[in-house]
Amino acid sequence: MSAARPTTPTNSARSPKSTASSRRKIAEQRAADQRRRRQIWLAGTGIGVVVAILATLVAVKAAGSGGAQTTAAPPATVSTQTTHQVVTAATAVPAADLAAVGSGAVADPAAAISHGTPLTSGGKPEILYMGAEYCPFCAAERWPLVVALSRFGTFTGLQLTKSSSTDEFPSTNTFTFLHATYTSKYLAFDTVELQDVNRNPLQTPTAAQQQLLDTYDAAPYTSSPGAIPFVDFGNQFVVSGASYDPQVLQGQSWSTIAAALSDPSSAIGKSIDGAANRLTAAICSMTGDQPSNVCSAPSIISLKAGL
Repeated sequence: MSAARPTTPTNSARSPKSTASSRRKIAEQRAADQRRRRQIWLAGTGIGVVVAILATLVAVKAAGSGGAQTTAAPPATVSTQTTHQVVTAATAVPAADLAAVGSGAVADPAAAISHGTPLTSGGKPEILYMGAEYCPFCAAERWPLVVALSRFGTFTGLQLTKSSSTDEFPSTNTFTFLHATYTSKYLAFDTVELQDVNRNPLQTPTAAQQQLLDTYDAAPYTSSPGAIPFVDFGNQFVVSGASYDPQVLQGQSWSTIAAALSDPSSAIGKSIDGAANRLTAAICSMTGDQPSNVCSAPSIISLKAGL
């Protein structure tokens, strides 16, 4: 995600900080394409609904999501052993390695929301993720989301997939949230994967989720309106787009990426762990600095002060 600070923010305490010129160029190049993709998704969703009615297909509620889901073709087969190893590595990155990375090579990706109505679920602050399986920027952002959220709770059902082979940063290895669930005593995490890897409609956001997307995936919170991934942190902060350059993941296997998460000197570790630390700081602002062993870490305190 790359955006310059607007000179006159509206309804925003702060807007995204400027990042390196190369990331700005990437964001500018992809903005028009992402808007086009979202328009295609909206049109495709409408067509999909008509086809679903005519074919009497049954929509099922997606695990961890408020929307409807259709069954997508599975990605290339991944062994159970590889999935277990990668998920274990990503959900248990040593605190010492995360601390060593700090902010890494990542500028603050979050834009603050001023006077937003708190987003909650079950009496806990809620994080809403909206993305798509074909999307390479979503593929990149799922890695730090999994790392950060695993410091506050537990994932089950995470599966491996990859982004489209015909998009930018083709076949970026990643996770999917489609069948995953997340439990935490500190917060709720809700997900919507809008399209599968072939851009077929997958999950449909609720009216409330769509309203959040329309409201906060727009100026002044982002310079790329309509971009995905879109992540709303309790209506306190939003992230639109990837927090770092997906190029760093190109050509890297799931296992290679997972191993690099525990290597603070690696480019992948600096990118994913740096983004995860920034996201962790935003989450600590939502949870009242709980759990203390996470939110009281000097690196997180420092990053939180800059939000």
